[in-house]
Amino acid sequence: MREYDVVVIGGGPAGLAACICVKEKGIDSVLILERENQLGGILNQCIHNGFGLHTFKEELTGPEYAKRFIDRAKELSIEYKLNTMVTGISTDKIVSYMNSTEGFVQIKAGAIILAMGCRERPRGALNIPGLRPAGIYSAGTAQRLVNMDGFMPGREVVILGSGDIGLIMARRMTLEGAKVNVVAEIMPYSGGLKRNIVQCLDDFNIPLKLSHTVVKIEGKERVEGVVLAKVDENLLPIEGSEEHYSCDTLLLSVGLIPENEISKSTGITISNITNGPVVNDSFETSIPGIFACGNVLHVHDLVDFVCEEAKAAGEHAVKYLKISKNVGAFNIKIKTSNGVRYTVPQFINPEDMDDKVVIRFRVANIYKDMYESIYVDDRRVIHKKRQILAPGEMETLNIRKSDVAGASSVLVTLEEN
Repeated sequence: MREYDVVVIGGGPAGLAACICVKEKGIDSVLILERENQLGGILNQCIHNGFGLHTFKEELTGPEYAKRFIDRAKELSIEYKLNTMVTGISTDKIVSYMNSTEGFVQIKAGAIILAMGCRERPRGALNIPGLRPAGIYSAGTAQRLVNMDGFMPGREVVILGSGDIGLIMARRMTLEGAKVNVVAEIMPYSGGLKRNIVQCLDDFNIPLKLSHTVVKIEGKERVEGVVLAKVDENLLPIEGSEEHYSCDTLLLSVGLIPENEISKSTGITISNITNGPVVNDSFETSIPGIFACGNVLHVHDLVDFVCEEAKAAGEHAVKYLKISKNVGAFNIKIKTSNGVRYTVPQFINPEDMDDKVVIRFRVANIYKDMYESIYVDDRRVIHKKRQILAPGEMETLNIRKSDVAGASSVLVTLEEN
């Protein structure tokens, strides 16, 4: 059985950033396993600009951003396998995969980095009444069809869900000559970045109807229209609020789900909030030597944060191999309250943590003029004023090792003063 020091599952931005870091830290035996026919992941179909402002201090398209990491991986002679499907991981870090040239193969890894990304929630999860006509696509599928295959899914469009992919596709379809009649969002707030609402909807006079959802899809062979209805505080349709919109295409942008079927089958502890692995400040999962980063861990809003996280995971994988077989313990659980939905990491180990640990989190609603606070035991160590917080925007706080030395509890919360 062939052995590698580090095996990275996924060749998107997270996987590339992680393996580049590992290689630059002196670990030569690195392998990337990617199921698609090229490296770069979802960025290959994201031809709009706006990437790289944090990492490269310039504005790039998705393919340009990905190419910088791909070129660096090739410069470092990092081994990778395309069109390769990972079928399983064992707790002793044996990775099973399949492809058309090698068949079924098993390899042994010293450490594993999970970077499989995420997938879109399908129509089947929504329980929308109606037949199954042509013209219903996830927003990501439509993006791939338009940007990579040169195929227009339709000419009159309704979009359900205001996540970033849905907002970007509202603009993209408009630029390609389609008419986007409306974007409907079941929540009372958008799930996307504020800049995307402005640049993709407001600039093109595309209406955004909050607290609305599709209650009926019309058409037999092809979508002919949809019925929207306003929802109440329990997200249930309000009778009498129905509105009809004609369309030949319905795009769904109703959430992303981290790709963790392999993680679950391995026995890795999964968060019921993020749907990603529970990790400590080393990005190590509940199985020692298996690390997770990027959208497989939790859904990000900016790819720059994905790559920052992946680099940190790579550094800790190297530390695991070089220094100790117990990089980080799950000593202190980071608790949340008062509007903070979750944090990543979920645990920290004060004895072994870096001098500074980045805590990322999302809030549960829209809040104005609130303070982001971190309490260590009964001592408040961070108190940061924010004019507005929204679920679609990732929040970031940095906690120092000196702040948590000897601590028994850590709390991330929102406060009015």
